[in-house]
Amino acid sequence: MSGSRVLVAGASIAGPALAHWLHRRGAEVTVVERAPGLRPGGQAVDARGVTKEVIRRMGLDEAVRAACTDTAGAHTVDADGNVLQTFSAEDDGGDGFIADIEILRGDLAQVLYDDTRAGVEYVFDDRIAELTQDADGVDVTFASGAKRRFDLVIGADGLHSALRAMVFGPRERFVRHLGLVLAFYSVPNEFGLDRWFIEYQEQGSGRSAALRPIQDATRGMAFFSFPAAEFDVDHRDIEGQKRLLREQVADLGWLTPRILAHLDDAPDFYLDQVAQVVMDRWSDGRVGLIGDAAFCASPMSGQGTGLALVGAYLLAGELAAAKWDPVAGFAGYEERMRSFVEANQEMGRLHVEFRSATGPAAEPDVEALMPLIERALNGIELPDYAGVPDSRA
Repeated sequence: MSGSRVLVAGASIAGPALAHWLHRRGAEVTVVERAPGLRPGGQAVDARGVTKEVIRRMGLDEAVRAACTDTAGAHTVDADGNVLQTFSAEDDGGDGFIADIEILRGDLAQVLYDDTRAGVEYVFDDRIAELTQDADGVDVTFASGAKRRFDLVIGADGLHSALRAMVFGPRERFVRHLGLVLAFYSVPNEFGLDRWFIEYQEQGSGRSAALRPIQDATRGMAFFSFPAAEFDVDHRDIEGQKRLLREQVADLGWLTPRILAHLDDAPDFYLDQVAQVVMDRWSDGRVGLIGDAAFCASPMSGQGTGLALVGAYLLAGELAAAKWDPVAGFAGYEERMRSFVEANQEMGRLHVEFRSATGPAAEPDVEALMPLIERALNGIELPDYAGVPDSRA
């Protein structure tokens, strides 16, 4: 076992998943999270294709499935609620529009935290304020004033990554807005939701509203999306975000007025641009990035969780295989992940285009897209890393 000291910034999905594998490979892991605790709720995230094998190798298949939303499928409807299309969770072997492994982001974070908390140090309500790296390590000063030294620092702090801005440059250099805004929040289940996701898409406008069931049958999750060529709302200005949402969707129709009536009471409101992170490299010396901080493919890819979990497996494996040499470890990780990331980012861009298109362009040629879909779901090898330490072997 190496005893390599690794600091991970961010305790959502990518951070705890990476902590799981780093700990198993023998590292001493600290996860720092600026929030005072795990953030509950959030949008439903999916596991498809090769991601399901990563979950199995983590030993978490049973725990993840136990926390799933148990969504049976999806209906698209018109403004009067008439069903236009139906998709089942069993379509495409569970890898279709509705995946058979579908779980709220907060619930998956809880599963990962519960799995790692005994062997990983978690520091909540704090963040990296400064860091300086040299040939042998990274000196970190936290906002709390604490100072510590680590061998490696990994940013798993999302689309708006503070660590990425600190080490690699301003967000404008890497974040690509795709022209869409997404919002979601939980609502009382006064809509009769029963295992079915329901979505209304306004033809040709790019606007949509949706409702989905969650494990708590007394509540549901509401979604809105709308086009926006520019996006300059502070991602921490919740009241400003709510005003923007009302301005953009108040006249959308369907169940929108009833859904908006619960906006001010929502404990978990979230709104942000649909964006991707595009970078030439995901590491600088002893500092690396993972998940949305490095290669966000946008929620429209349906593969953000997959990229985070697969990336965590490969990053920890490559670092351990390289005997914790950051140059070799980060290089191996990037080489294995790059084409997988690019396929998923292409899927995300195409999905946004289809949603805003009209006429024949709004109907994707699924058969023509199958090679890309297969690359996005399964187009990556998961090495066994024979000979690499594994505390659970």
